[in-house]
Amino acid sequence: MTQQHSSTAEDVEIQLADLMSECYADPLKHVMVSYPWGMGSLEGRTGPDVWQRDFLIEVGNEVKKRKFDGVTAVDPIQFSTASGHGIGKSCMTAFLIRWIMDTRPFSKGIVTANTSEQLRTKTWAELAKWHHLGLTKHWWTLNAGGGGSMNLYNNSHRETWRVDAQTCREENSEAFAGLHAANATPFYIFDEASAVPDKIWEVREGGLTDGEPMTFDWGNPTRNSGRFFENMEGRFRHRLIRRSIDSRDVAITNKRLFETWIEDYGIDSDFVKVRVLGQFPSAGELQFIPGADVTKGVGLDVAVTPSDALVMGVDVARFGDDQSVIYLRQGRDAESQGLHTYRGVDTMTLAAEVARIAHEKRPDAIFIDGGGVGGGVVDRCRQLALDVIEINFGSKATQKGYANMRAQMWGNMRDALRDGVRLPDNDDLRVDLTGLEYGYNLRNDIQLERKEDAKKRGLTSPDLADALALTYCMPVAPTRSGYDGVQYNSTQHDYEPL
Repeated sequence: MTQQHSSTAEDVEIQLADLMSECYADPLKHVMVSYPWGMGSLEGRTGPDVWQRDFLIEVGNEVKKRKFDGVTAVDPIQFSTASGHGIGKSCMTAFLIRWIMDTRPFSKGIVTANTSEQLRTKTWAELAKWHHLGLTKHWWTLNAGGGGSMNLYNNSHRETWRVDAQTCREENSEAFAGLHAANATPFYIFDEASAVPDKIWEVREGGLTDGEPMTFDWGNPTRNSGRFFENMEGRFRHRLIRRSIDSRDVAITNKRLFETWIEDYGIDSDFVKVRVLGQFPSAGELQFIPGADVTKGVGLDVAVTPSDALVMGVDVARFGDDQSVIYLRQGRDAESQGLHTYRGVDTMTLAAEVARIAHEKRPDAIFIDGGGVGGGVVDRCRQLALDVIEINFGSKATQKGYANMRAQMWGNMRDALRDGVRLPDNDDLRVDLTGLEYGYNLRNDIQLERKEDAKKRGLTSPDLADALALTYCMPVAPTRSGYDGVQYNSTQHDYEPL
C-alpha cells in the first residue's frame, strides 16, 4: 500500500514536471494551469487581464523565435514597459518569475526596486501571494523578507536555481553582474525602472551574454533622462520590445479617479501623462531642456538669411572617455553647417582641425572652451592667426539670472530651441541636450548640473551640447564679407573672460 502510494506520488510529480515543460515557450499557459482561477481568493476571475495576456503571448513568441538549445547562447529577450498607475505590474512580475523558475532548471534571477520597503511590501508580497496559490509551491522555499532576505529557491538546488530581491542602490551594482546561467535563463526584472541608477543598467549588460537571457523593466515614466527613458524613447530603443500602457485600458484600475485627474489637470498635462497615459512628461521636474523642444527641432524647416551669423563652438575634451567637438550653427540652422567629433586627439591636432574648418567655412566668430587643456587649443589657434574668443565655463555670467557663463549659454540655447532650431537626427546630441538637470544657488541664479555629477548619474559628458551651447555665448554679427583668407572677424569683441 505504501509502495503504491509512493508510486502514485511519483507519477503525479512526473506529470507535473511534464506539464511545466509544456509551458516552456508558453507563459500564458503556465499562468492558466498554475493557479485555481475562479476559486477561493480568485473567485470571479477567469485569468489575467487583457494586457497581461497579450504580454505573455508576446514573450512566448520571442522564446519560440530564439529556439534556445540549452548550449548555444541566444539574443536576449528584453521588454521595457512604461505605464500609468495600478495596472498590475507586481502581479505580472510574479507571473514571470514563477514561469521562468518552473520551466527552466537552474535559472537565476534578480529583481530590483527603488527601496527595500517597496520590494518587501509590493513586489515580494505579490510574489508570495501567487507562490502560495501555485501548483508547484512545494518545489520552492520563499523568504518574504521577515528575516531580511527576500528570495525564492528550489528546495534541492538552493544556490544554483534561485531568484533574489536586491535594492538598486548604486553601491550594490556588483550584485547585478553576470548570473552565470549558461545552460538556462539568467533574468533581471526592474520595477520602477525610472529610479534605477544608470550604473546598474550598465552592470546588468554583463549578464546577458550566456544562455537564454531575459530582462523585464516596468515603470511610471517620470524622468526624461536615464536608461529607462533611453530604452523607451532614445538611443537603445531598437534593442527592446517597448510597450506603453494606458491605465484606463486595464480592467482592475480606478477609472473614476483617472477621470478626476484628467478634469483637474487636463489630458495633456504631465501629471496625467505620467500617472495615467504611461507617457513621458514634456519636461522632467529638474530637466533643463524639455525633450519636446529637441524633438520638434529634428528636420525643422527654417530659413537662413544674410543677417544670420555663422558661429563655431569648440568643446575640448578633458578626460579619456570624453570627446572634443566642433559645432557650426548659422542662425536657426544647427544642422547644415557641420558637427565634428574627435576622440584621443591632442591640442595641436584639434587646433589644426579648427583652423582647417575655419578656413573652409569662414565663421563670423569662434568660441572655444578654454578651461583645462582647452587653453592650449586657444593659444595654438591664435598662433595660427585665428581670431578666437576664449570662454571659461565657470566665469561670471554677463546676463542676470545665471550662476556662471555655462548656465548662461545653455539658457540662451534653451530659449532658442523653444523658438525652433533645426537639429540633426542625432541620438547622442538629443541625450546631451535633455540629460542635464539644474537648480539654483544662494542668489537664486540658475546653476547647471556639473559634468562630474551627470556622470555619477550614469550620463556621458554632454560634449555635443556644450559645443552647440558655445555658439550661444553672446550675439554675433555677420562679418564674413571682410574675410582675408587668414584672419577674419578682426573687429574687437568686448567680452573678457574672468
